[in-house]
Amino acid sequence: MKYSKATNYALHTMLYLAVNTPENHIGVHQLAEHQKVSTTYLSKILTKLVKSGIVESISGASGGYKLRHNWESISFLDIIRAIEGPSSIFDYCVDHNPDCPIQKVIFSAEEKMLNELRNKKMVDLAKQIKVAP
Repeated sequence: MKYSKATNYALHTMLYLAVNTPENHIGVHQLAEHQKVSTTYLSKILTKLVKSGIVESISGASGGYKLRHNWESISFLDIIRAIEGPSSIFDYCVDHNPDCPIQKVIFSAEEKMLNELRNKKMVDLAKQIKVAP
C-alpha cells in the first residue's frame, strides 16, 4: 500500500464531509476550494471513492458528494485502499523464502500498521474536531 497525494486529499475530503455535512451533498468546487486543489484532480479522487462505495454522488444543480448511509464504519484503511488499491507496501522481497527472518519482521510490521488503520474510523476523528475549542 502506498500513501500518495491523492490519498492525502481523499482523507482530508472525507474528514471535511464528516465534520461539516455527513448527510448533505457538497459540490466538488467547494471541496476543491477548501483543499486548494483543482476540481479536475479532486473529481478523479472522488470517482474512486464513489466506485468503492464510500461516498455517494448526486448529479444536477443541487448535487454533489456526501458520505454513504452508514459512514460511521468507514476506516482509514477503507479510504486508503479505495485510492491506492489493496497492494502491500512491500510488494516484493529480495528473498521469497517464507522462512526469511527479515521478511517475517517486515510483514509483521505491515500487519500491525494495517490493523491500526483498520481500527481508526473517520467518525472518531470528526468527533474530536467538532468538540475542539
